[in-house]
Amino acid sequence: MPYGRSIRILTYNVHSCIGTDRKIDPARIAAVIAGAQADIVALQEIDVRRHRTGGVDQARMIASLLKMEAHFNPALTIADEQYGDALITDLPTRAIKAGPLPSLGEPRGALSVEVMVGNRQLHLVNTHLGLRGRDRMQQMTALLGPTWLPGSGKDLVSTILCGDFNAVPVSAAYRLATRTLKDVQLFGNQPARPTFPSRYPLMRLDHIFVSADLAVLGTTVPRNRLTSLASDHLPLIAEIGLGK
Repeated sequence: MPYGRSIRILTYNVHSCIGTDRKIDPARIAAVIAGAQADIVALQEIDVRRHRTGGVDQARMIASLLKMEAHFNPALTIADEQYGDALITDLPTRAIKAGPLPSLGEPRGALSVEVMVGNRQLHLVNTHLGLRGRDRMQQMTALLGPTWLPGSGKDLVSTILCGDFNAVPVSAAYRLATRTLKDVQLFGNQPARPTFPSRYPLMRLDHIFVSADLAVLGTTVPRNRLTSLASDHLPLIAEIGLGK
């Protein structure tokens, strides 16, 4: 199939914009994203009005620096402070769903939006799964169900599921995802690369999964001085072909 149009997706656990040098710097995160020239940005571990990071709405600040719009879902709310996941883009969007995922440990959630690329509608889900294997399996099962995804199996079209899954490729949660969706790093133009920890990456915890109708035109995990400092994870970028 010819792919006349493509978009660039970036997923990034930003560690509350606290770098490996312990500096709190949302502008540094925005600079990483700007350098990637991403069309759609999925961020995890975003602080909104949290005292520990200066009371800033990090989702709104990063979106403003990029001249984009932010959608935010708090996985955790304590009084006026929030912590969770964001989707940032300048493409037309419609929020579909935001809410919690099953968890016995730290609260986890997901954020789902429809993004319009010309006359093509993409269904995008951003999440951050738990640290416990049992939690991750329950969370991934929920995400792959009809509550979060439009259709299932072969009927699943134009869908992107991305985030920090805290799951390496041998894990049960990862294997469950790849029964339905493609891991972009296995279909791109580069060998699969680890994303954590940013200074000495050893593990592939961050993933972008896409439905079978979407083509993976390329992937990259930028590793340089800026990305090694900005967060404890590296960003993962995928160029996705949409067809005509």
